[in-house]
Amino acid sequence: MSNQDIREELSEIFSSIKESIVLCQELGLEIPGAKKVVKHSIEDISTLEELKDYLDGCTRCALHRDRKNLVFGEGNPNARLVFVGEGPGREEDITGRPFVGDAGRLLTRIITNGMGLRREDVYICNVVKCRPPGNRDPREEEMKECLPFLRRQLAIIRPEVICVLGRVAGKALLGQDFSITRDRGRWFQYMGVPVIPTFHPAYVLRNPQAKRPVWEDIQEVMKRLGLELKAKNG
Repeated sequence: MSNQDIREELSEIFSSIKESIVLCQELGLEIPGAKKVVKHSIEDISTLEELKDYLDGCTRCALHRDRKNLVFGEGNPNARLVFVGEGPGREEDITGRPFVGDAGRLLTRIITNGMGLRREDVYICNVVKCRPPGNRDPREEEMKECLPFLRRQLAIIRPEVICVLGRVAGKALLGQDFSITRDRGRWFQYMGVPVIPTFHPAYVLRNPQAKRPVWEDIQEVMKRLGLELKAKNG
């Protein structure tokens, strides 16, 4: 039996156990040491912690088969600014935290050195919560399964500005006609919230000439938030 077959079999076992726990709790039976499982719709969820618990052990799309950790998102639950990327990479999958690899370190410098904020002042997440194999782009069906959870995150946080990072996240939020080269730096709306797309930090690492336009976009974010600029360049 291959490692993938073993993972799939274990996933099915855990899902069966979880369903059994739910059934026993619905019948009023106590299970010592069992975590309380609450069945409700996503619209009933009012906190990020509840949403994270709701997503725990998610098997809604094929991405769960190879993940090490589900990468939910992190930061201020009342953040005025939310950064949205496309999906976790290798280091994110290992740690369970978003944007902690090379691209994440650049994003952190943009937040701290460029904006004069702390990483914990903002909220950082991705469209899909599990790493696509080989860091490929998330597929349409994978994003479709995960998008309701991103939408609920945003509904709970209620940010004043969303900064979309890169082409894939831009298409997920703003439609298939979105073009990062044409539309970066322009203002859009998503769920009634102002949205500005900019280049993904990973793209900037590969193309240093993109550093200036990203800094221009970040200045627009700062202006929209009414925050004082802390640096002259990105």
